[in-house]
Amino acid sequence: MKDQRDRKDSDISDILRKIRRIELRTRGLVRESFGGEYHSAFKGEGIDFEDFREYQPGDEVRSIDWNVTARMGAPFIKKFAEQRELTLFLAIDVSASCNYGSVDQSKRELMAEVAALLAFSALRNKDKVGLILFTDEVEIYVPPRKGAAHALRIIREILYCRPLRHQTRLESPIHILKNHIHRRSLVFLISDFLFEENLFESLKTVSRKHDLIAVQILDPAELELPAAGHVRLEDPETGRQIEINTSSHALRTEYRKRAQEWQANINSQFRRLSVDKIDLATNQEYLPALHSFFKRREHIEAA
Repeated sequence: MKDQRDRKDSDISDILRKIRRIELRTRGLVRESFGGEYHSAFKGEGIDFEDFREYQPGDEVRSIDWNVTARMGAPFIKKFAEQRELTLFLAIDVSASCNYGSVDQSKRELMAEVAALLAFSALRNKDKVGLILFTDEVEIYVPPRKGAAHALRIIREILYCRPLRHQTRLESPIHILKNHIHRRSLVFLISDFLFEENLFESLKTVSRKHDLIAVQILDPAELELPAAGHVRLEDPETGRQIEINTSSHALRTEYRKRAQEWQANINSQFRRLSVDKIDLATNQEYLPALHSFFKRREHIEAA
């Protein structure tokens, strides 16, 4: 009994250390660059009329309100204020396959760090952040709120969640996004997408209602088998096992071919949806891919 308590205390301490490490790193990144990039990339839903003011040299002539100008005897223009506040939803796959990691970091840990970076960026810009953790059911739903404590809760939930189920389906999180989130929101769907589902049919309604962005996180061993001799592979979501000889060049080549075909199909479905997609891997630094994405979105917003 004491050994069990000690192991539990050790697990909790490990989780707290990970939360603290992720918090410190992502807060620093937000201060240095990502907070501003997030603000530039996501402009809000529109602009509201605020007031009138006298025309000044350099103002847009088309902004002149001619009715007010006629009454006042001098040119006046309309002032507008941006509707800045957004709601960010992090919809994160916590099925069994996301616990895998052949390097220092598991997919779940990388998901938590990316989610923390997005959450702190949103909160710095006074946006609300909500969370959906899902397997083939919604495991945890956290309504959108503001505040640093809320961001820490999100990190804790992602790392500490012990899902009741193991497989993956998009039906339940999509139901929430379609039927319970009425205001148009920014949705980051974070998953390895290693499941049998027609993404186009599942996500087409959500992609129209919300600003949907897909983040795919994979481990290098899922894309290419190492030459490790005879090994037993197990599907973490179904428990099915198979023994293979990874020393076989033909087998590794066939595995790589099928993985590439799988990936090409996923990419094609997101292109059909006109959904932006960010590709991340547990053995690579994620910052360049996120910087590149924010810059692309900033140019689109400015166009």
